[in-house]
Amino acid sequence: MHADPATAEQTARSRAWPPILRDAVAAICSGLLLFVSFPPRPLWFLAPVGVALLVLVLTRWGADGPARRYRAGFGYGFLAGLGFLVPLLPWVGEYVGPVPWLALATAEAVFVGLFGVLVVALARLPLAALWLACAWSLTEWLRSSVPFGGFPWGRLAFGQSEGWLLSIASIGGAPLLSFAVALTGTGLAALGVALVRDRSPRRWLPAAAVTLAAPVFAAALWPTVPAADATDPGAGDRTITVAAIQGGVPRLGLEFNAQRRAVLDNHVRQTMRLADDVDAGRQPRPDVVIWPENASDIDPLRNSDAATEIGAASRAVGAPILVGAVLVNGDGTTTNSVIVWDDVDGPQERHDKKIIQPFGEYLPYRGFFRHFSSYADKAGNFVPGNGNGVVHAAGIPIAVATCYEVAFDRALTEAVRAGAQMIAVPTNNATFGDTEMTYQQLAMSRVRAVEHERTVVVAATSGVSAIVGPDGSVLQSSSLFTPTTLVAQVPLRTSTTLATRLGPIPEYALCIAAGLALAVAVLRRRRSAASLD
Repeated sequence: MHADPATAEQTARSRAWPPILRDAVAAICSGLLLFVSFPPRPLWFLAPVGVALLVLVLTRWGADGPARRYRAGFGYGFLAGLGFLVPLLPWVGEYVGPVPWLALATAEAVFVGLFGVLVVALARLPLAALWLACAWSLTEWLRSSVPFGGFPWGRLAFGQSEGWLLSIASIGGAPLLSFAVALTGTGLAALGVALVRDRSPRRWLPAAAVTLAAPVFAAALWPTVPAADATDPGAGDRTITVAAIQGGVPRLGLEFNAQRRAVLDNHVRQTMRLADDVDAGRQPRPDVVIWPENASDIDPLRNSDAATEIGAASRAVGAPILVGAVLVNGDGTTTNSVIVWDDVDGPQERHDKKIIQPFGEYLPYRGFFRHFSSYADKAGNFVPGNGNGVVHAAGIPIAVATCYEVAFDRALTEAVRAGAQMIAVPTNNATFGDTEMTYQQLAMSRVRAVEHERTVVVAATSGVSAIVGPDGSVLQSSSLFTPTTLVAQVPLRTSTTLATRLGPIPEYALCIAAGLALAVAVLRRRRSAASLD
């Protein structure tokens, strides 16, 4: 008797479902491993495991036979992206509902899906683990660039602020650090396959070498990363006292500044308390004071009362203040600015935020997106600034990366190249409530500290504020939703790291390597297909 063809096909399909479901669950779990590797959890070591698990899924767990189809690679990568980004980004929808949060997570997961396609294409090449890690770098670069200027949140580097690989940031910045994490993961996947399939040293030793390459390199670099308090007077380094003010807001959410001048008054009040402590000898007098983004909830260049309050605070504490304020332009647009306010001369230099947040500070295609959320019309009408991101206060050149800007490599690289000796990251996290966002952002600042070998002062309206040493260590930090003043002696640095000098070159090199590997893979596949004809 011959089996009915329709019945045989149905049986084959039913047998295929368990492996598909298994691999789908494993792909989602790989994304979840990436998520839990990020702050506030100290589980950074799970990131390479998440990458390894995803690569194993995409390569059929190292089994012989035909490679997965590209659409399957995209599907499993996309599921991993959802498993990673959906739990990473709920702060996006904290006060505007789930639609923007889920839409953003879904859009960003497409890039992880693209990584899945690249894994399918590159997995049969010699030294595949290396090319797969380059492919991750390529998709991170794309995700950080497009659309609307990109969204770098969730780069592997930003989960490594407490990890063993952090020192690599001083050589190639966040891109090379992400690559190191990915390479450790792809090497781990290759090592697992080699140990299961063939335990001979000829197979597993190369995979072990790839897996250990980044950790060994990072360990060798750590002695070159100066301690948080190290200075080189011969190179022009010196130590100053810096203060960060966390004044608090009257309410959380999008209406944090609804009570007129309350946010400004909170920060003036907290600065006056610092002045009293300085006069009483309980605190050293700061050389410069950093206020958060939006610390002045009314334009101090147009409002004389606000200007008077800020001037009084600067005079009392005896130091210039970097004041975060929203300034109204003559054409009705606004700029998110940080102004150096001196107690004698008033407003001086200022940094107008250059990388503004789409769907928050401005809304592309406003008429279209208002159909999906009633909060669309609450998006701002901000315009980007220009300049190199450096302001001078008390003679100190300070790089300013306002909130969202700290996620972008180019913002601080340009400023440190222009001579900045320390970094300020004023931020307003009140619009994101009690979420993990503030810890994720602090982790970025810690990576930037090592990348540029600079002290980073994070001043947040509602927390977490922190003073970070050039080695990435947190010297002081605040709690959420508690008015706090942080004061510390910190080094100013004049030397630059290799990462600062190279700028985007390492990332471009990794992307070019991925592109060349893809070209070789396509050529090999075409030749293989031609030989079968």
